[in-house]
Amino acid sequence: MVSVKVWAYIKGYCKRNGLLTLSVIAVVSGCVLGFSLRSFNLSTQIYFSFPGELLMRMLKMLILPLITSRNMIPSNLIEATFQQYRTDLVPIVASSVVESQANYVYVMPDHNNPQLGHPVFLEITPAPEIKYKIVPGHSSGMNVLGIVIFSATMGLLLGKMGERGAPLVNVCQCVNECVMKIINAAMWYFPFGIVFLVAGKILDMHDPAHLGEKLGMYFITVLAGLFVHGLILLPLFYFIITRKNPFTYIRGLLQALVIALATSSSSATLPITMKCLLENCGVDRQIARFVLPVGATINMDGTALYEAVAAIFIAQVNEYELDFGQLVTISITATAASIGAAGIPQAGLVTMVIVLTSVGLPPADITLIVAIDWVLDRFRTMINVLGDALAAGIMCHLCKKDFERRESNANSERHSDLLRWPECPELCPVRGSSHGLCPSL
Repeated sequence: MVSVKVWAYIKGYCKRNGLLTLSVIAVVSGCVLGFSLRSFNLSTQIYFSFPGELLMRMLKMLILPLITSRNMIPSNLIEATFQQYRTDLVPIVASSVVESQANYVYVMPDHNNPQLGHPVFLEITPAPEIKYKIVPGHSSGMNVLGIVIFSATMGLLLGKMGERGAPLVNVCQCVNECVMKIINAAMWYFPFGIVFLVAGKILDMHDPAHLGEKLGMYFITVLAGLFVHGLILLPLFYFIITRKNPFTYIRGLLQALVIALATSSSSATLPITMKCLLENCGVDRQIARFVLPVGATINMDGTALYEAVAAIFIAQVNEYELDFGQLVTISITATAASIGAAGIPQAGLVTMVIVLTSVGLPPADITLIVAIDWVLDRFRTMINVLGDALAAGIMCHLCKKDFERRESNANSERHSDLLRWPECPELCPVRGSSHGLCPSL
């Protein structure tokens, strides 16, 4: 009897968390397989990593439709996808005539005559003066940032067009729904590809222990950033705007935060978050129903923070120095790409390819962070849910006077109706229902 209950519990857990279970098993299997094969010195390692390469190519395939799925593709967008416009510095030699000078330098002693030395001819050529000229041009690679900015601008303009833009919005919504279904299907290939990606990356490592230390520091950095954002910055914004204790408000959200930690999906946590806001936090029902679905779709601040830190970590592992402009590009692209992320577990890995491509980093190095991504995914989902809930609380505070004014106007209208038909309760829309014609009409 006990074994039947245990088997039923295991079966139900695997059905609810099948993707998570397979991902953890895949990471562990990849690590074991990689460390086991390191001593064999495989010569056909590229064939061994081929299933993982298929996963990376699948993620790259989803970049363009994921970004533009809510907007119409213009005629020149395909060309812009394969060309990235940037400025290059071309060196120019300023001095065209190279002058040379000859000197005799005594550097070798003469044993026969110690007072003299062997003359050595030294040709001295002055270094040419080099100046840099700014030359605009194109470089190969996906112009991710340009596509993101275009898509966001197109979405804003379509929203302002109203009914005229509704057909195009419907088309883009259908495309977006199809893309999300493709992503859901691709995520089930994720565990199989991860086994070979992780194993192949371990076979490529020269010093796994040193890389493990870097990975541990990356894990601590992401957690520290998430907690600073969730426990300091977001409550501070809530306090500045509402002048209320944010931690009293957050205490009413504990159930939703625990569910977010368990499910790793902001969309799956949405009903519990709605329940906590209505019953524990006193948020108006209209505000909660409007803010939470929108926030679960576009408010992914935890995901944006995680992707920015992950991109910087991958750049440091590859000894790739990022300048200030590239850091700004990573920040903007991570913020914009997180808006298009699906509210499903580990969807941030899909948008991570967008961030890495924007600054020319190798997307294949995502395998470095896959081993701990399933843990970080749960914490960043908590921050996403917390941000949605605090935004609903702020909106409720800002709209409180409007709701009170609307309720006061509704009460005054009811009172005027009562004064208008004092002797005719049968026809009064407030006091009763009609049973006949009113003699006063």
